[in-house]
Amino acid sequence: MKLSIPLTLSLGAVVVAAAVACGGQPAPPPVPAVDSAAIRDSIARAEAARRAREDSIRRAREEAERLAAERRRADSLAMIARETDRAKGILAEMVNFDFDKSNIRPGDAAKLDRKIALLQANPMLRITITGHCDERGSDEYNLALGNRRALAAKNYMVNRGIAADRIATASRGEEQPLDPGHTEAAWEQNRRDAFSITAGGDVLKAPAGM
Repeated sequence: MKLSIPLTLSLGAVVVAAAVACGGQPAPPPVPAVDSAAIRDSIARAEAARRAREDSIRRAREEAERLAAERRRADSLAMIARETDRAKGILAEMVNFDFDKSNIRPGDAAKLDRKIALLQANPMLRITITGHCDERGSDEYNLALGNRRALAAKNYMVNRGIAADRIATASRGEEQPLDPGHTEAAWEQNRRDAFSITAGGDVLKAPAGM
């Protein structure tokens, strides 16, 4: 059925009037409310997590550096201990003598040369040379012979540049045998100079090449 022209115009006028009443635009959708406190909490948690990660990384790095420093220190101390033991081994080499003699034999001179190098490498080192004898001869004679043997080694070292006040001497005669036997093999061991540290021996450097 067709509407009459006047009715059509009336309906159009109603539509136009409704549009004008609404401002000519449809109503916008509602905007959700923003929870600013929740956003701040989220940001704070993220920042706290970042700081925690950084602290964890820093602590791990510091611990690794501490352990590395401890290993270096332990290695250094072990090396110093090995060097000191090697130097003491050089010093402990005894010098032996022929029966009723106090002269330094050629083979034993090399031992004294190593001790000279040790003393040169360690200026604070002080030593005592103690002369010993086998059981043959009187106590008085052997004490004097032991003293001559100690002085022979000292003079050898002093003549090659070691200060005399760094070397003391003593004699034990026949009182402290290495071998208590009564054979030539025992006597040969007992005719000796022994060397001991009296000062400056806590940390020692072994001479180069020894």
